[in-house]
Amino acid sequence: MTQTTQAAARANRPGPAPRRRIHRAWYVAAVAFVTIIGAAAFRSVPGLLMDPLHREFGWSRGTIGLAVSVNLALYGLTAPFAAALMDRYGIRRVVAVALTVIALGSGLAVWMTAAWQLILYWGFLVGLGSGSMALAFAATVTNRWFTERRGLVTGILTAASASGQLIFLPLLSWMVENHDWRPAAITVSLTALAVVPFVWLLLRDHPADVGLAPYGAKEFVPKPPPVTGAARRALTVLFKAARTGPFWLLAGTFAICGASTNGLIQTHFVPAAHDHGMPITAAASLLAVIGVFDVVGTIFSGWLTDRFDARRLLGAYYALRGISLLFLPILLAPDVRPPMLFFIVFYGLDWVATVPPTLALCREHYGDDSAIVFGWVLASHQIGAALVAFLGGLTRDLTGTYDVVWYASGALCAVAALMALVIRRRT
Repeated sequence: MTQTTQAAARANRPGPAPRRRIHRAWYVAAVAFVTIIGAAAFRSVPGLLMDPLHREFGWSRGTIGLAVSVNLALYGLTAPFAAALMDRYGIRRVVAVALTVIALGSGLAVWMTAAWQLILYWGFLVGLGSGSMALAFAATVTNRWFTERRGLVTGILTAASASGQLIFLPLLSWMVENHDWRPAAITVSLTALAVVPFVWLLLRDHPADVGLAPYGAKEFVPKPPPVTGAARRALTVLFKAARTGPFWLLAGTFAICGASTNGLIQTHFVPAAHDHGMPITAAASLLAVIGVFDVVGTIFSGWLTDRFDARRLLGAYYALRGISLLFLPILLAPDVRPPMLFFIVFYGLDWVATVPPTLALCREHYGDDSAIVFGWVLASHQIGAALVAFLGGLTRDLTGTYDVVWYASGALCAVAALMALVIRRRT
């Protein structure tokens, strides 16, 4: 009788709680994070190659800047259509092909002997591949795999772009300065290829592919059929938005944003600092530090956007950025001094702080079409970056200095601040 009672007690005793498995969505987000980090790093490498290519081949900085401008323009113009391709063929296939294209472009660059090859390999191939893994990729992954924590995941994936600079730039600049630019190009190629197996094994197009509901969803969500008209819708939304004033003001301000960040600092800061005697590794490390504070500034800007007028925030961001660029010519020196560190921290906080208020204004004015409208506004960002990447190098060739470029960019930021303030509010 006693043994029976003890056996029953053991049977009724609660066992250990079942282990909670990590949802597959977080693995997908992790792969997306690594992929976006790589895409950001691949785009930033040409800025490190400007001086070595100029010395070895005698190409002008304007010619090298043209290749960078093609890269930046394709990065922006590809994004709206990359989302359509993902709806048609799936995330995994598009990203795997994009990484392979980047590896091909960077690998072929080792054997280039003419300037047109630089434009083809680094401008066209790397730009096309990295553009397929821009914000459209992050938005697609977040929308399909997450119902809860979307804001958190979107912020993390957006910050991955800045993290790419932090991880890769110091290493690649060390290779360029101590060995040659070719090991840096091979490193980019091998890194892109190394990510492909993880994409193919861990990335899935939709939770339904593995029999799961999206993270946070209370019921199973079937996989939608392939969408064949997504590209047509992207163009339709563009033509519709182009008939409104706020679209052109937002596109104009974001074009200046790209011109004063990716096109200017990301492309020309390292060679400009090197002109003043600063080692390439030190200049690239400063650029990487911008990426650190970029993450902090973006998150804080999102918090401010929830509480203040987005137009006034944009006006303040562009005005402060313009003022900082006006001081940059007197801060450049052979070594890193405290005023330069202050500029790096200040500029890093403002680097992509413009994204949350710009996206908020797109939502305010364009509602359900806001994501696509923002994709086209992002394209204008990259077109502005492309123009300054080329014109900055051309100006350096003609004048022997970057000073005019810094002053002109500061004036453009003042124009952007005024454009942001005149955007009308939608009641």
